[in-house]
Amino acid sequence: MTGVQTCALPISFDPIHTGHLSAAIAAQETFGLDEIRLVPSGVPPHKSGRAVTAFADRYAMVALACLGIPHLAASRLEDPEHHSGMANYTIETVRRFREHLAPTDKLFFLIGADAFLEIKTWREPFALLDACDFIVVSRPGFDIGLIRSCLPEGVRIHEPQQPNSIQLDHTAIHLLTTVHADISSTEIRRRAAHGESLAGLVPPSVADYIIKRKVYSQDRSEEHTSELQSRGLIS
Repeated sequence: MTGVQTCALPISFDPIHTGHLSAAIAAQETFGLDEIRLVPSGVPPHKSGRAVTAFADRYAMVALACLGIPHLAASRLEDPEHHSGMANYTIETVRRFREHLAPTDKLFFLIGADAFLEIKTWREPFALLDACDFIVVSRPGFDIGLIRSCLPEGVRIHEPQQPNSIQLDHTAIHLLTTVHADISSTEIRRRAAHGESLAGLVPPSVADYIIKRKVYSQDRSEEHTSELQSRGLIS
């Protein structure tokens, strides 16, 4: 019996932008995924030195961006209200995701190539590579050999290989090279803080939310930073 093919896209989404959506839509169409869950990270371990925008705002922006797009939905899986507020690691996200899936369901993990190339430094990389398939989003012309070379020593690669995939013992790594969207969340936050246009960078509904809620205004950012410092989540 064939289960549901579910894909997780867990990143900070600070904010979600059109590049994220393009990658998710391309992955869904290319691999025939039944659903893609966009998961705003709770407390990303690699961003512990910067105040990440409040989860409620990031989740709201993701939910707005997904409206009307088939197969895409926002997820509260990493809502810090449901967890300890400690830094969250990808292997923990994947394990939590699997708790909600049936045994016949298949889990994919959507990730950018630059991030995947650092997988040796992630927590429990062997367990992570064995837990789900990866869809690695890269620019056209990206060499899949770079993916092979970044895998931890001891990971078994099965031959023969397909041009854009690497078969492991129980999972596979797939390369998605049809997306080219050079959009920076940092630049979006800067533009929003200075009242500049966000046209083409985020969906109109997200732009309206950012403006009306003053998500990236200086005063609100300082207030959120103070709150996180008082809770010991950033220094």
